[in-house]
Amino acid sequence: MIDKDMSIGEVLRKDSGTARIFMEFGMHCLGCPHATAESLENACLVHGANVDELVHQLNEYLAEKGE
Repeated sequence: MIDKDMSIGEVLRKDSGTARIFMEFGMHCLGCPHATAESLENACLVHGANVDELVHQLNEYLAEKGE
């Protein structure tokens, strides 16, 4: 399960297919140093995205895959 305290890097390591969702939320620098340390909540603040919606979509994606 994904939560807003996880980093982009943690989510990508769990399933690289989540990159598409990050891109849809305007987060295109998935390999930058901030992605490995910054929480999803902080990343959303920087990118003007809704963290609750991002977490929801990430968890839906993983649930559909059976993870």
